[in-house]
Amino acid sequence: MNEDKKCECKKPWHRNHILIKVLVCFLIVWVWVNIVNGLEASHYIGETNGPATINVSGTGNVVATPDIATFSFTVTNEAASVADAQTKTVTTMNSITDFLKKNNIASADIQTTDYSIYPQYEYQNYACPAYSSSNVGGDVSSGMMIPVPVCPPSKDVLTGYNVSESITVKIRDLSTAGTILSGIGEFGVTNVSGLSFTEGNYDDLVKQAEASAITDAKTSGETLAKNLGVKIVRLVSYSNQSQGPIMYATAMASNGSAKSPVPEISAGQNKITANVTLIYEIR
Repeated sequence: MNEDKKCECKKPWHRNHILIKVLVCFLIVWVWVNIVNGLEASHYIGETNGPATINVSGTGNVVATPDIATFSFTVTNEAASVADAQTKTVTTMNSITDFLKKNNIASADIQTTDYSIYPQYEYQNYACPAYSSSNVGGDVSSGMMIPVPVCPPSKDVLTGYNVSESITVKIRDLSTAGTILSGIGEFGVTNVSGLSFTEGNYDDLVKQAEASAITDAKTSGETLAKNLGVKIVRLVSYSNQSQGPIMYATAMASNGSAKSPVPEISAGQNKITANVTLIYEIR
């Protein structure tokens, strides 16, 4: 009788064990079905956790004729002392500044970009003193060592100082650019460089390019939404990548028969480009 009771006690536990297994199997199947459904949903455009969106880009270009020329030049002088080198450089620069102002260059368009003082050295290599077996002790034939005179070391010798000043100039009347570039050459400048052309209303031109790029992007967005069979709800994001002026053509050529040839300056045209990206919510 005791054995029958033992068997009856085991049956409820056995039934619970089977039920737990069934529930676990059901849970595994349910999780697997949800994973598969999620993977299948990811294959469709616009099915995300957030609102569905589309990205479109647009480009706008504005071509303009520059009306400002910018260039830089440097004056360098060398002297035995810093004070003398400075005096030479300052005197030359004052003369050039007067020349620029006489050609209607405003003080605000004349900017010092560098002023430096540095020593000038010369490398000197000293020759060794001449010698022979007659004026030194020892005998070569007997194998005795002959002492060699000590040669004086070579070294850098200070010869003076260089004083250099660099100026950047803006020319707002391009008809005078050739005369100005030619004229400063008569003052002994050591370097003229960085000639570039820009527009006085550059910011307005950038805005025009951006407006054109936005219109281009909006048109692309409307076309894309129509082809996809969806409707645009609202603008979600806007980004802009504007580019600086791209020079189409510039030229410098000698012209005239003055003491210094007058270069003929051609400003050409600049292209200003704007690239924008729009993100739209769709449904």
